[in-house]
Amino acid sequence: MTIDVTPTEDAEARLAALVELSRRARALADAVVLTDVPESEVTAVAAELAALTERLGALRRESPRSFELGPGGVPRNVGNAVTGSANPHALPLVVRVTPERTVRAELSFRPVHAGPPASVHGGVSAMILDHLLGEAVAAAGFPGVTGTLTLRYRRPVPYGEPLVATAEYTRSEGRKTWAEGRIALPDGTALAEASGLFVTPAGWLGRGAGDETGSKSGQAPVRER
Repeated sequence: MTIDVTPTEDAEARLAALVELSRRARALADAVVLTDVPESEVTAVAAELAALTERLGALRRESPRSFELGPGGVPRNVGNAVTGSANPHALPLVVRVTPERTVRAELSFRPVHAGPPASVHGGVSAMILDHLLGEAVAAAGFPGVTGTLTLRYRRPVPYGEPLVATAEYTRSEGRKTWAEGRIALPDGTALAEASGLFVTPAGWLGRGAGDETGSKSGQAPVRER
């Protein structure tokens, strides 16, 4: 995993422009799935979008922006499909780590995430929970990649309403770590729940992954700040 150096002032200005572009693109996507304008207007807008796409594609990166250090040395992944502020596909989700090293995010899905009538597609909920569980094991000191993910859909997940997503580390054995999480209404009513197994790649050992003592005890290691 490569983390770029802190962006320059010019790079920050460019990123701000990309973040605004992504915000506009999200609004456009929602407008597309909800529009009821005449066919002629839809056709005209499609032609305009084709021209805009050609302009943006005049110079292309080989891959989306990945990990980098932001102001203050804080790591960020602006191209991430869940949290990336410069990725139109992302909500973007803002994840916070609690003092207990659980993770929490307040979110609201959009019409573009619809699956069943008036509900969010189950795959979208799974993507959010997968990401949160990964954040939880990383916050506990055991970063890894998803090995298995098990979902339980309790109730339809609505879009356009405030929701809360949380996740926490549960235990670890060697390079394997487990976590649990959920998407719920603000009153705590569970809508979707997940449990997952994450595996720390051998190449990541020594970069924050738990040691054998922490793994066998099933407790997150205590690290000096």
